[in-house]
Amino acid sequence: MERQLVVFELANEHYGVDIAAVESIIKMQPITAVPQAPAFVEGITNLRGSVLPVMDLRKRFGLGSKESHAETSREDKRIVVTSMDGMKIGMIVDAVSEVLRVQEEAIEPPPPMVTTINSAFITGIAKVGERLIILLDLAKVLTVSEKDEMANLEGVA
Repeated sequence: MERQLVVFELANEHYGVDIAAVESIIKMQPITAVPQAPAFVEGITNLRGSVLPVMDLRKRFGLGSKESHAETSREDKRIVVTSMDGMKIGMIVDAVSEVLRVQEEAIEPPPPMVTTINSAFITGIAKVGERLIILLDLAKVLTVSEKDEMANLEGVA
């Protein structure tokens, strides 16, 4: 059996999410800051007439802001629009590299200290050639209270 992943980059590491969880990938667009939002929340943006809460995955994972890293330009940045518990959320990533088919046998459980991010966010590690792709568990990227805060942002506009 195989899985299809959307692969993106964050701080020079490759991450993957199941393609079924990705609604669309859009270029960076203006984001309106929201007062008193969590630090990793960039704000909200207009996505085809709907309010979309947007978070910066670098900040969420404690990887530092993009401005402090020169490895990718603003033109490469993308917003990956995902569905988490029925709510659309945009995730800012450094770049989206590909859609990849990965055999289930190539996916291993995450070792305790595999990456710079919390292993609670990770479902496994896919080995593709010489590359390691960290598979994110979108259901665990936000806590229940953070999901509630993001849901409240949808009603801001």
